[in-house]
Amino acid sequence: MQLLLAEDDPILANGLTAQLNAAGFTVEHAPNGPVAEFLLARQEFDIAILDLGLPMIDGLTVLKKLRATKPDLPVVVLTALDRLDSRVAGLNAGADDYMTKPFDFPELEARLRAVLRRARKDPASGVVAEAGVHVDRAARRAVIHGESVELSPREATLLELLLIHADKVVTKEQIAAAWAGDGTEVGAGNTAEVHIHRLRRKLEGSGMEIRTVRGLGYLLAVERPDGRPA
Repeated sequence: MQLLLAEDDPILANGLTAQLNAAGFTVEHAPNGPVAEFLLARQEFDIAILDLGLPMIDGLTVLKKLRATKPDLPVVVLTALDRLDSRVAGLNAGADDYMTKPFDFPELEARLRAVLRRARKDPASGVVAEAGVHVDRAARRAVIHGESVELSPREATLLELLLIHADKVVTKEQIAAAWAGDGTEVGAGNTAEVHIHRLRRKLEGSGMEIRTVRGLGYLLAVERPDGRPA
C-alpha cells in the first residue's frame, strides 16, 4: 500500500512512518503543504493521511485541490483541532475520515483499512485499488505503480474482481457471472485461463501474484513491502 503522510511534526512523522511500515504500508512523507501537493501530483497513492495544520499551504487547501484532480483517493485527516466546525470543514472538503490528536496507532490503522475497504468495494466509483494497483474498468486500464497498462474489457472486469476479493478465492462461477452480458463472444480465446495468463504477465513486478487454487478458482496474493503476504 502506497501511503502519503503529510505531517509537519518530525517526531510524530518519524514514529508514524515506522509504525505504518511495520503494518505493511510504503510511506512517503511530506513535511508541508507544497511538498504534499507535489507528491500527490507526481505519484500514485492508495491512501493519504493529511494534517490540517500544515505550514505554507494548510491541509484544508491541499485537500480541496486534491479533490478537484483525484476525487477517489481515500484521505484520513489528522488535526489537533477538536472543534465541531473544524471536523465539519474537513469532512465537507472531502475527507473520508477524521481523527484528532493525540490518538492511538491501532485505531488509526483500523480506520485506514476501513476507509480502504470502502474505497475498493464501492462499485459507484468505478475505480478499484490495492497495493499500488488501480483499475478503472470504464477506461479499461490499470495503473501499476505509476505505469499505465491497457486492459481488454474482460481483463479489466477480472482484475477488478480479484482486487475486491484480494487474498480470497474467486471461483470460476464468480468470474462467469461478472462477465455475463458483456457482449464478448465466448470462445477458446475468452476462457478464464487465457485471461488469467495475460493478467499474470501484466502484473509481473507489482507485488501481486494470481495463484491457481485447484478445484476452486483463483486467488490474488498481495505481498507486503518486506516480501511477506499481507
